[in-house]
Amino acid sequence: MGTSTRDLEQLLARAADGDMDAFGQLYHATSAKLFGIVLRILKNRAQSEDILQEIYVKVWERAGDFEPGRASIITWMATIARNRAIDALRRDKRHEVVDDFDIDQLADHDDLSVADDVERNDDLRQLEFCLGGLDDERRTMVRLAYLDGFSRAELAERFAQPVGTIKTWLHRSLKQLKECLGS
Repeated sequence: MGTSTRDLEQLLARAADGDMDAFGQLYHATSAKLFGIVLRILKNRAQSEDILQEIYVKVWERAGDFEPGRASIITWMATIARNRAIDALRRDKRHEVVDDFDIDQLADHDDLSVADDVERNDDLRQLEFCLGGLDDERRTMVRLAYLDGFSRAELAERFAQPVGTIKTWLHRSLKQLKECLGS
């Protein structure tokens, strides 16, 4: 199997140019991992298979948006998978969603020790607290950029601002978060 990050990035770049064969190879190399993420969240094999298809449609559509310097390709794809699965969970009327924080914990859960879980929960609470210190628009922008993978151009369109302004706002917001998290 052993497909390197660089190989995956090259396959995604070729897919962005419309290369279906490259996209098929990317799917083959990553689908088991993404399916595992989705299944862990939804706990329903058939629904997870359906959502997996939605994920790869999204990856195909947004292949050109991937920026290697921002995150690894697996992190980028896993974020898309996680968000699609959480959206499906929220849409599903049979699940009672009490708290988004619980969903986020579930989505991020790996087989870690209890001590690691406690530490991660503390970190997540601190991050949520610090995000609460941003104004609503900036908080939404940070979530869209770093959790949903929106490009700066997409954010500029959504917030009706120039790309340079979006870049500045994101930079300032991240600086504010870093300062808050550092304290």
